[in-house]
Amino acid sequence: MVTTQASTRQLDDAEVEGLDRWWRAANYLAVGQIYLMGDDPLLTRPLAAASTKPRLLGHWGTTPGLNLLWAHASRCVRERDLEAIFVTGPGHGGPAVVASTWLEGTWTDVYPDVSRDAAGMGKLFRQFSFPGGIPSHVAADVPGSIHEGGELGYSLAHAHGAAFDDPGLVVFCVVGDGEAETGPLAGSWQSVAFVDAARDGAVLPVLHLNGWKIANPTTVARLSDDDLVAHLGGRGYAPVVVEGPHEGETSADVHRRLAAALDGCLDGIAAIQARARGRAGDDDHEVVGTDDVPRWPLLVLRTPKGWTGPAEVDGERVEGTWRAHQVPISEVRGDDENRRRLEEWMRSYRPEELFDADGRPQQDLLDLVPRRPMSANPRTNGGSVSRPLRLADFRDHAVEVRGPGETMHSPTTVLGDWLARVAVDNPTTFRLFGPDEVASNRLQAVVEAVGRAWAGKGDPDDDRMRPSGRVMEVLSEHLVQGWLEGYLLTGRHGVLTSYEAFVHIVDSMLNQHAKWLKVTRQLPWRDPLPSLNYLLSSHVWRQDHNGFSHQDPGFLDHVATKKAEISRIYLPPDANTLLSTMDHVLRSEHYVNVVVAGKQMVHDYLPVQEAVEHCARGLGIWDWASSDEGEEPDVVVAAAGDVPTLEALAAVDLLRTHLPRLRVRFVNVVDLMRLQSASEHPHGMPDAEFDAVFTRDRPVVMAFHGYPALVHRLTYRRANNGGFHVRGFVEEGTTTTPFDMVSANDMDRFRLAADVLERVPGLLPRHAALRQRLMDARRRAREHAYEHGEDPEEISGWRWPHGGVHHAMPAGTPAGRGGGRPAVDDAGDRPTP
Repeated sequence: MVTTQASTRQLDDAEVEGLDRWWRAANYLAVGQIYLMGDDPLLTRPLAAASTKPRLLGHWGTTPGLNLLWAHASRCVRERDLEAIFVTGPGHGGPAVVASTWLEGTWTDVYPDVSRDAAGMGKLFRQFSFPGGIPSHVAADVPGSIHEGGELGYSLAHAHGAAFDDPGLVVFCVVGDGEAETGPLAGSWQSVAFVDAARDGAVLPVLHLNGWKIANPTTVARLSDDDLVAHLGGRGYAPVVVEGPHEGETSADVHRRLAAALDGCLDGIAAIQARARGRAGDDDHEVVGTDDVPRWPLLVLRTPKGWTGPAEVDGERVEGTWRAHQVPISEVRGDDENRRRLEEWMRSYRPEELFDADGRPQQDLLDLVPRRPMSANPRTNGGSVSRPLRLADFRDHAVEVRGPGETMHSPTTVLGDWLARVAVDNPTTFRLFGPDEVASNRLQAVVEAVGRAWAGKGDPDDDRMRPSGRVMEVLSEHLVQGWLEGYLLTGRHGVLTSYEAFVHIVDSMLNQHAKWLKVTRQLPWRDPLPSLNYLLSSHVWRQDHNGFSHQDPGFLDHVATKKAEISRIYLPPDANTLLSTMDHVLRSEHYVNVVVAGKQMVHDYLPVQEAVEHCARGLGIWDWASSDEGEEPDVVVAAAGDVPTLEALAAVDLLRTHLPRLRVRFVNVVDLMRLQSASEHPHGMPDAEFDAVFTRDRPVVMAFHGYPALVHRLTYRRANNGGFHVRGFVEEGTTTTPFDMVSANDMDRFRLAADVLERVPGLLPRHAALRQRLMDARRRAREHAYEHGEDPEEISGWRWPHGGVHHAMPAGTPAGRGGGRPAVDDAGDRPTP
């Protein structure tokens, strides 16, 4: 059986009494937050109905265990002078962390009106779960918090993300036994295989077992100690179990056992790190065949749910049961007996021994506050310690573009070369995260430059795996997202790359992080954080061998619902625009940036300087692809995304070939939020500019990367919203050729050209035969694919045939203008006025 040895040092009676007094004070403050209005926080008179809250909100059951752990972790911080933070998985234990933060003085430092006296205690009580106050979770409002925990499952991932690249940090991470039932938490035990003991900090997980959820037992708490230790030992940990109080014991007995266990765990961590750091130079190379893998300490703590609360209420057991989960005593304002029980409960903590007559904590409690309290650790306000990345000039990695579509590159392959430089130049503040898809998404250059993180057992066939690796890969989207969030919340930078369809797995995690960003933007003491950056590839339109299960662009819709000051969506059409976009997002702060770019070969359209200018505009007219010659167009053809841009340009080619007098304006959209009204999103185009580009009354035929309804939702305030006809993904997919995929969703070049015929007034009656030929061409392309397994050469080998002059060409050349009008002047190609 794998175990961690508890320390042989025993606390003396004074030390035990100090811990118990802190614990009692925190418990008292926690109960007061749940129940009291705050007009008489020290209970100087009998508890009156008006002094209790009309709505009782909050959770007591997990709170005494959290208060116990905070008191003991704080002792370790004080005695060992640790740099430490406290991650609270059971997020409903908000009253606990708020209580200790107030006792440490940090709450008053951040919120001076909540003073550390009776008046401040009253405000502390009133604000909890009260209109205009603070939430019941360990939210962003709470100093020292990087993890709200309202949605369970992410604490251990966040804790490890915080510890990466911070060798002096210890993260105490409390995992609730209800939380331990979630899939993300179950996957997070694997994190120890990625911890570099030489260069990373340490996470001390504390699995807190109080036995119950809201109304049901927790599965992990019903395991025997032997089974639990075997399970956790198999995940790479060395667990130690502390349980109590046993029959006839007092809290002092639990304090002594818990202190010895914590000291043993921290001694074990220090030994692992000392050994690794003593031979740190050897860890730079790849791991091959080693069995020398550390087993990291882990604490299992079993205490009763709602410990020190009411033993029973109305003849039913409460303490140690599910009934203690939320509010053990209800209806205290209208029920005299229940109010008496509450008062008796609160007075059992003997507040007169803990606070002076003015409500200030007694000096012996203040003496227990560490020199560097966990609630005031600057890492928990990550923006305050964050530093900008050193970013090499991406222009040095740009591809040469002599003319639109003359060459092709894989955008993510080009980007990978630059990201590799970013990783090398920022060896302790940047990591690339992905669920086993970094190489698949053509970012292998980063792996080659800095290696994959791996501290587990090695194998001769491992590919560039080393403890110091900077690429974080594990086949759990939840885990890599959680790692990245913890890394960002403590001030570092990163990118998560994923297959587009499967990033949906972290939809809810994105929700929670976006909420954190929204709230912290409103807190003046919280500094802006590095942005959460997604690079989505292997996208909906190019899943050649995977098929329908891998085809879903709906993450864009999900992100677009987030607050406008937080959400950003980018759809660069080629390699150079992708480079410019990624440089921008890595410099940004406090956003959720979603960048979608293909890994397959796509056409190169813009030289790098023009790509920079186009990305800065967010959307713009490509003159070289337009035939309106500066006049008002007959139709606007627009595109957002790499494959949509290809099909839209091919449609314009068909129109220029068959309707040479038709005035077509081509618009490409990189920043999707430019479509939204300026009143709705900070990136939104002013109406006058939008109307100048898209016109107020001419038809707009648009090829869009995602679901068409998103564009209509973004443009609904625009004057020409009714003129937009959007083609995109409509849930048609399978394993098929690239062109057949767009054709199945009616976003192919022939369908787009036909849309123009159908929507420009007067064209279709005169060109019905052309529409028929277009539809016949679609059908023949599908038949060819089904017979030969590939698209026809005239489609797969299509190139922009009309030339084009970029803005970077010498002065005197018509800037960006297309290939000019055809020599044939066919008035019949003009639409009806």
